[in-house]
Formats: sequence, C-alpha cells, structure tokens
Amino acid sequence: MTPTPEVILGNSNRRFSGVTSTMLQTFPEVSARVPLTVLGPHHLPDGAPFLTFREFTRLCRELLPDGLPRVFHARRNDEMLQALSAKKLLGAKIKIIFTSTAQRNHSRFTKALIRRMDGIITTGSAAGSYLDKPADVIIPHGIDLNRFQPPSSKSEAWKKLGFPGDYGIGIFGRVRPQKGIDLLVDAALPLLKKNPAPTIVIVGETTPKFRDYQRSLEEKIAAAGLSKRIIFHGKRPGSELPALFQGMSLVAALSRNEGFGLTVPEAMATGAAVLASHAGAWKDIVSDGIHGFTVPCDDLNTTREKLATLIADHDSLLGMGRAGRKHVETHYTIEREASALCAYYRIVQKS
Repeated sequence: MTPTPEVILGNSNRRFSGVTSTMLQTFPEVSARVPLTVLGPHHLPDGAPFLTFREFTRLCRELLPDGLPRVFHARRNDEMLQALSAKKLLGAKIKIIFTSTAQRNHSRFTKALIRRMDGIITTGSAAGSYLDKPADVIIPHGIDLNRFQPPSSKSEAWKKLGFPGDYGIGIFGRVRPQKGIDLLVDAALPLLKKNPAPTIVIVGETTPKFRDYQRSLEEKIAAAGLSKRIIFHGKRPGSELPALFQGMSLVAALSRNEGFGLTVPEAMATGAAVLASHAGAWKDIVSDGIHGFTVPCDDLNTTREKLATLIADHDSLLGMGRAGRKHVETHYTIEREASALCAYYRIVQKS
C-alpha cells in the first residue's frame, strides 16, 4: 500500500524553467526519504505521483495519522497562492514553506505572500539578503554526481567534442545579455589573439528576441579574426550536456542576475575550473584561487584580468578543476540537499 503523502511540492508552471529543474532533480532523493506527491503533472517523469488541485484540497482536509499537518513546498508566487487558498478558504491542514532564490527586491505582493508562510528557505546568502527578515535555513541546491562526473582525461574529452584548439572554455545558458555572453567575448578577444590554446564554446538557445544580440557578437568576433575560436554551439539536448561540461577545462558563468545558478557546481563536478560573477550563489560556492575566481557582475576589466590569469597556466587550471570536484562532493550533492530539505520539513511540521 502506498503511504499517504506527507509533503506536497508545488509545480504550477507549464513551461520548463530553472525552478522546475531544481525541483525535479531533488524529487527522487526526497521521495526516497519521505512520502511525497506533486501538485500538477507538468514535466514529471512517468509514474511520478501527482494531484489535481481538487484532489489536493480533499487530501489535506485531514491531518496525517500521527496528528501532524502535511507540508506544502512552494517555489513560486502562484504556488504560495494555491497553498494559502487551500489553507485559508478551504480548510486544508497544511504548513507552507517557500524557497526564495531571487536576487532582486520583491514586490509588495510577493512580500505579503512571504509573510504568511510557515517557513522560509533560501539557497544562498545573496538571495537571502533580499528578504525582509532572515530565512529560517539556507539549503543550497545539489548536483547529481552520477550524471556530472570528471572524465579520465580532459584532453581526450575535449578531442571527442571535435572543436579546434588545445582546450575548451565553455559558457552555458540562453544567449542573452543577462547571461553575460558579451562580457566573456569582450574579455577574451584580446587574450585569444595572444594565446592560441583555448577555444570558447557558447552553449545555449538564442530566441528570436535576442538574435540581433548574437549577430552583433558574431560580427565583433569575425572582425577580430576569431570566428573559429569563439563558437556558438546553439541549444543542445540535455543528454549532451555532461559530455560538453567534461570537455571544458574552464567554465565561465558571468550572469548579471541569477537565482542560484546550477552551472557552476555542475562544471565543478566535471572537474572544470570556473570564472563566475557574484550573481547567484556562486560567491558562496567558489573559493578564489582554489576553484577558479569570482568577479563583480558586469565588470569587464576584472573579468579580463582573471581570465588572463586562468588561461596563463593550463596545469593550474586542471588543478583547480580537481579541487572543485572535491568541494562539490563534500558540500553540494543532491543527497545532501534532499536530507536537509526533509529535516526542515519535519521541523516545520512540528512547529
């Protein structure tokens, strides 16, 4: 007999997003620790349990057999609204938790919703600084180390990808200004003219809105004579991403704004050094000079300076990648995240 769910995850967005991705990554590990279901079927793997809103409200009219309420975990405004409506208007016996990852000032509406939560999680100190009062707990996202592993040889992994140059610098994410693709290009142009070893690979979708943005970068790259050294690789299926990360000796993540930013720990998990902005949780994750470097957001001069340092010594770059893998193994696994979430669910249930 399937145990009655103790935790319900919000899943309101029909479009796949980073929030959806982080929920799905923890889903198997959390469900192995606590009876779990999801409100809404969007993007779930085959066989995963889910409820309609009507089924959710009916289920939560009663407490659990041990007399405790269920926990509803929201990650979006509309999920907080769903849970509050069920609790305040329909009598659902639930405790509501919200995870805040945004690095921006919340609207009055969002702040009003957050004040009505029974518990607040944040994923890092930067996101937590935008809350009116400190989060109850910081739980960073974790990485599936079975999916993201270092290759036996970075050189061989790079050769398998078929790009020119001796080694790769990757940047992953949609091609748009927010992701700082232009910062990497502008920082790298004078450096790549002097150093023939690295090739930059830009992996991510360009939507129609930002095709002019990509075109302007391509024109700048061509004018510098580096079109074969800075390559737009486009959107790739998820199945290809681990091998692409494995092939990179360095991964740049230069977002001007980010929620958490899984790219950096994913890169570190595959043994890549990182050059990351102070967006997301990256300043918490990366130790400068050990795993790579972090730089202020939108700071071209510092980005170029640190990039020059990193590509000056490829052996040092590889050593940073090995240190990054060990760091993720210790602090940023999916198992660690799931255990912390389940422990916090229990605290909120009993509060």
